[in-house]
Amino acid sequence: MALALALGEGAAGGGSRLRRRLESGSYAAEEYVRALSQQSDGDRDLQEHRQRIQALSEETAQSLKRNVYQNYRQFIETAREISYLESEMYQLSHILTEQKGIMEAVAQALLQQADRDDPALGAARRAADPFLPLSAKDAAGEEGRQRSLTTLLEKVEGCRELLPESPGKFLVYNGDLVEYDADQMLQVQRVHAFLMNDCLLVAAWLPNRRGAYRYEALYPLDGLAVVNVKDNPPMKDMFKLLMFPESRIFQAENAKIKKEWLEVLEETKRNRALSEKRRLEQEAPARAAPPTPPEAANPFDEEDEEEAPPEETVDLSLEWIQELPEDLDVCIAQRDFEGAVDLLDKLNEYLGDKPVTQPVRELRVKVDERIRQLTEVLVFELSPDRSLRGGPRATRRAVSQLIRLGQSTKACELFLRNREAAVHTAIRQLRIEGATLLYIHKLCHVFFTSLLETAREFETDFAGNSGCYSAFVVWARSAMRMFVDAFSKQVFDSKESLSTAAECVKVAKEHCKQLSEIGLDLTFIIHALLVKDIKGALQSYKDIIIEATKHRNSEEMWRRMNLMTPEALGKLREEMRSCGVTTFDQYTGDDCWVNLSYTVVAFTKQTMAFLEEALKLYFPELHMVLLESLVEIILVAVQHVDYSLRCEQDPEKKTFVRQNASFLYETVLPVVEKRFEEGVGKPAKQLQDLRNASRLMRINPESTTSVV
Repeated sequence: MALALALGEGAAGGGSRLRRRLESGSYAAEEYVRALSQQSDGDRDLQEHRQRIQALSEETAQSLKRNVYQNYRQFIETAREISYLESEMYQLSHILTEQKGIMEAVAQALLQQADRDDPALGAARRAADPFLPLSAKDAAGEEGRQRSLTTLLEKVEGCRELLPESPGKFLVYNGDLVEYDADQMLQVQRVHAFLMNDCLLVAAWLPNRRGAYRYEALYPLDGLAVVNVKDNPPMKDMFKLLMFPESRIFQAENAKIKKEWLEVLEETKRNRALSEKRRLEQEAPARAAPPTPPEAANPFDEEDEEEAPPEETVDLSLEWIQELPEDLDVCIAQRDFEGAVDLLDKLNEYLGDKPVTQPVRELRVKVDERIRQLTEVLVFELSPDRSLRGGPRATRRAVSQLIRLGQSTKACELFLRNREAAVHTAIRQLRIEGATLLYIHKLCHVFFTSLLETAREFETDFAGNSGCYSAFVVWARSAMRMFVDAFSKQVFDSKESLSTAAECVKVAKEHCKQLSEIGLDLTFIIHALLVKDIKGALQSYKDIIIEATKHRNSEEMWRRMNLMTPEALGKLREEMRSCGVTTFDQYTGDDCWVNLSYTVVAFTKQTMAFLEEALKLYFPELHMVLLESLVEIILVAVQHVDYSLRCEQDPEKKTFVRQNASFLYETVLPVVEKRFEEGVGKPAKQLQDLRNASRLMRINPESTTSVV
């Protein structure tokens, strides 16, 4: 036990010495390793020393982790405390600002009351303090305040027309500001702002004329909102003015001037609202007083005359009506579109059975301006420039509010334009890779799914507006044209085989049938748009078959086919059976021989394959094109057989040619006719005539040249 304790204490002491040595400023790794190698007795000492260093490294790493975790927790707690303190400071600042405003309003009310009680004392006080705000200098009168405004605004170019039209305006505050870009926070220009009792005028500096400005904008205080911008060095001493649909950021010279701007703007807006409210209250009793009826001139007509009804008044002094324009501005700025429309519905319901008086007209003018601003925001929400993510449902909010505002036509137009851009973007983002059929599957899935979702959302949004459905049908046709352009470019312009084109068209038709779930059938539209490309594909493939048949005819030796192996013969039987030729076994001979020429067999397989693929593409507009193509292909083979029968001199070969002709007339042509009737739904007279005639073309007996 004593030995173990001694070893443990020795190890602990060695670890402490090792740590102090490694932490010393004069530690050099190479010198330390060299000295350790010289002092060690062997490999075992080095291994033990290495283990001690590794243990010390792990202990140091654990200590660092603990310190980092502890510091991180302290940092989080400190940040939380700072956040709480910042919130409390904001609340305290807000309370102090409100208290200051109340005290100033009370002081101003007391001064005005004292001036009314003792005008001489008020005049003496204003004479002793010439720096009172212009709004408090009542003794100066309207002319004095107008003169002060005129003196300052004479330096502003382009605003002289404002003064004669508004004799009640007077200047409250003015000063220099620096305007910044709201997005990039870059300095735009220096401006001078003039705050009047009912509006804010912003004028830009003229660089070449000292003390002169150029008129830029005039904002009514009714539609102006002031927002304090939190300092974020180097951007500080800033505040934002919201004038829907735009906003501007200005920087004051220092924090004191910024504070003055914020306070005087709020106070002026408050005074403006109070004065408007007093005006309405004063007008209400005057309108409510009934007019004095005139005395009757004839006492005998007194009973016949009816008293003129007194003019009905509308009470607009309600608090929610007074604050309605500002509440609408706040809702629009906060993107609370539903709240804004609810306020408008409430106003319309209140004024629904009220007479249209002059105050109502003035209120309507203010509200109509807000409606225009709200409409512009909703239109922007539905514009294709906005993000197209979220599908059709993302537009429901803006569409529903436009419909509530009575603008269903505009909502329908914007909704369909938005969805058109979304569908176009989705199609353009599809990557063209791999097989054509795989791309067509993706294209059809993207397009028809988007079309189906758009149709369902349209039915939900415009359920009560049946007049908009025709616009949707027109839009669907336009969207289908865009789809067919992308489809044809990939399928027909790239010269794909007829079988691939047929499969692609089949996929498109199947997806198009999904729209029947909502009662929308666009199959006829896709047929009308694809008919030209399908005609071209059929005629192109027909020309290929005719050229291949002519080439085989030129090398025809009229010999039986030898397939060499039973497997090859069995495969040919299966191919013929799939083509509809069920009596092929009667044309097979012993072993692996077939009593038909290679040309006739190849023609049969190629013609039946063309017919099967063409029937997948078939619709009524293609009937004559398909029928004429089949007749031209069959004529090439029939004319070649007729020519060979006339020109062949060898009896055995002539018998063999007659056997091939019998196979064409009695087996192949009936199969073609039957399959065509099954696929189209009605027989073809041209094919019947072709089968019933023993000779389709009379050939000059003395001629020895091919008619084909």
